[in-house]
Amino acid sequence: MAHVIFFGKADCPANAKQRRQLEAAGHTLDVRDLAAEPWTPESLMAFFQGRPVATWLNKLHPKVRTNAIDPDAQTPDKAIALMLADPDLIRRPLLQVGEQKRFGYDPVAIEAWIGLRPKADGITCDEKHAAGRCDHGHQHFPQAASA
Repeated sequence: MAHVIFFGKADCPANAKQRRQLEAAGHTLDVRDLAAEPWTPESLMAFFQGRPVATWLNKLHPKVRTNAIDPDAQTPDKAIALMLADPDLIRRPLLQVGEQKRFGYDPVAIEAWIGLRPKADGITCDEKHAAGRCDHGHQHFPQAASA
């Protein structure tokens, strides 16, 4: 399993749930406070490169929800400047495994990247279901469509 550096907010219930899911999948976490990290434009940009700027900002931030900040109208430099000025604007969590960096929590993408299916005693959820002995809640991740 992977060692994940998890940048989030300590008081965020969604981040707490995400950390539990990663740990249940067997990953080890180095949990860091997103707001306390000494970000630079370059260090923050490394998480967002190659993705549309409009997806970088936290859509639940009050300034985004009230349209005071329009994610679609931001340039990369402006979006980074906004997030450096107000870390609550950063779409959480920021995840790092080795040199790979990502943002946001998309269970399907994380499953494809590092694996997210819960494991207990080395047995995957699918293996438990096949054996008729699922022992956890049923918030399972979508299966990839077969061709």
